[in-house]
Amino acid sequence: MVNFLKVVLGALCLYMIFVVISTSLESNLISEWPKLAQIPWMSATIKDFYTNTFVLFLWIAYKERSMAMRILWLFLIVGLGSIAVTAYVLIQLFALNPGEPAEQILLRRA
Repeated sequence: MVNFLKVVLGALCLYMIFVVISTSLESNLISEWPKLAQIPWMSATIKDFYTNTFVLFLWIAYKERSMAMRILWLFLIVGLGSIAVTAYVLIQLFALNPGEPAEQILLRRA
């Protein structure tokens, strides 16, 4: 299961990097924002994103003992979204000892 998750999350991370780069080359979010901000679903999507970001950050803050790492990951997930989240989970998966189950990544390490 751990190897399967590494492959899936790695693929998702690479896919989102591709999506963000290709979209950035095609369209500038800052110049498009006035039009986008008028769409009610855009507002709902942004609120949904930051609610999910906060929930994921609470988990990361629980796992990370260093305040510096907590702050770093907060900036990364706010700035990079799912790219940072998939990277964080991948790091956790690669930190598992051989034979440890995937659910171990949910817990704080001693």
